[in-house]
Amino acid sequence: MFFRHRVVKAAVTLALGVSASCVHAIEVSDKANKLAQKNIIVDGHIDVPYRVHDTWVDVTRATDGGDFDYPRARKGGLNAPFMSVYVPASLDNSPESTQLAHQLIDLVQAMVYRAPDKFAIATSVEDVRQQFEKGLISLPMGMENGSPIQGDMANLEHFYQRGIRYITLAHSQSNHISDSSYDLRRQWKGLSPFGKKLVTAMNDIGMLIDISHVSDDAFHQVIAQTKVPVIASHSSLRSFTPGFERNMSDDMLTKLGENGGIVMINFGSGFVSKEARQWRDGLAKATNAFLRKKENTKADIDEFEKQYREENLYPYSSLDEVLDHIDHVVELIGIDHVGIGSDFDGVGDSLPTDLKDVAAYPNLVQGLLNRGYSDEDIVKLLGENFLRVWSEVESYAADKN
Repeated sequence: MFFRHRVVKAAVTLALGVSASCVHAIEVSDKANKLAQKNIIVDGHIDVPYRVHDTWVDVTRATDGGDFDYPRARKGGLNAPFMSVYVPASLDNSPESTQLAHQLIDLVQAMVYRAPDKFAIATSVEDVRQQFEKGLISLPMGMENGSPIQGDMANLEHFYQRGIRYITLAHSQSNHISDSSYDLRRQWKGLSPFGKKLVTAMNDIGMLIDISHVSDDAFHQVIAQTKVPVIASHSSLRSFTPGFERNMSDDMLTKLGENGGIVMINFGSGFVSKEARQWRDGLAKATNAFLRKKENTKADIDEFEKQYREENLYPYSSLDEVLDHIDHVVELIGIDHVGIGSDFDGVGDSLPTDLKDVAAYPNLVQGLLNRGYSDEDIVKLLGENFLRVWSEVESYAADKN
């Protein structure tokens, strides 16, 4: 079971059974607000396209649900959120995989069409900087799950032309490119033969390689082969969530630092704290045990899980725990290798206190100030680190071509 994307936020809030006493507000200074508003904030992964595809809402205006809309992005200072073109692993090896990717790109383009005074598609670092100066929110795009490539390099070129600037090689299952951290079947023992060719092709075309979701072996093979820095668009750290391969180990972080890449910290509580991971594992085990007892309808299962959640309140992580992940990266490999990859609109209502939606980036900035980070380091973390990596990828491709 993956606590991921496919839930209605209000329903999950009720189902988790978290008391209102868990929520508190951080006091944000004028300085924190100014740092958020006057600098480029890049968020490596926001799942707006699939949210809108699932249940259409106009995020160019205020919305009742979800984690992202234009007014809240403005309030938080967000100006370069990567729109995730997410394709479920259930569609791997089918034409629907590629079709859905194109539909989600169309939805991002439609957002810009409806509100050209608010949003603009960004396909380069220069686009982001120019659009920031114009007061527009840039919408660069990344593909989560390389399934739509379908083993055809022509599709890589086509998606690049449509604006995709990073590809998360796999998602929750091993695909034709790479093994997944979630999938016990390690059919490739890392990257597939095609996946190894794809790494080189992505370098050459100027496509960022995203190693979030891939297995450890796949990560190390990418690092050994790539000629440019890579990103982890929405990953946190395994030292805080022992045994959770989806997060990055200290050894992987060290290799990422040597590569010049960046890990963009995922805000989802299950990525941040051991307690939230254990809660999720406990629910899965309890549900599986319930299913083994007798045949059950979906209504029976829903009722069982509802009761479990009421009796076992969900342990939200905190802003401080997110900051602990950032501190650990900085202590291990330096300030130049960390950024933000919230996974807003992708982790349901598992978000930490004080980081509930895109209006909350000033809270993160205030937390960094409280921990003694300099203005220069905060600006790097908010966006300049990622833009540096993206620039290196662009420059390598330009020299090749």
